[in-house]
Amino acid sequence: QVQLVESGGGLVQAGGSLRLSCAASGSIFSINDMGWYRQAPGSQRELVATITRGGRTNYADSVKGRFTISRDNAKKTVYLQMNSLKPEDTALYYCNAPVAITRADFQTNRYLEVWGQGTLVTVSS
Repeated sequence: QVQLVESGGGLVQAGGSLRLSCAASGSIFSINDMGWYRQAPGSQRELVATITRGGRTNYADSVKGRFTISRDNAKKTVYLQMNSLKPEDTALYYCNAPVAITRADFQTNRYLEVWGQGTLVTVSS
C-alpha cells in the first residue's frame, strides 16, 4: 500500500516560516511530478506548487517568491519551505504524487494518484 505522510504544519505568526515534508512509503517503482495543494475553510482545494522528477518547479502566483518546493528522489520526499507567511496562507496542506507501482506500470505510463492526509498550517496576524 502506497502512502504519503505529511509533517511540519503548525501555528506561526505572520511573517514567520514553516517547512513541510511529505514522505512516500510502500511499494513504489517511480514517482512522477510531486505537488503541494491547500484547502482553506469554505474554499476549494488549490494548487500551491509542483516539481518534476528533474526538478522543474511551478508555483501559484500567490506564493511565488515566498515558497520553495524541492524534492529528494532517493528519499521519496518532497518539501515546501514557506517564508513570509500571511494569514491568508492558513489552510490544510496536502501532498500529491502520481506513483507507478511496478516497472510495467512505469513503462505503460500507468500511475496511481496518491494524496496525503493533510497537515494544518495556521498563520496568525
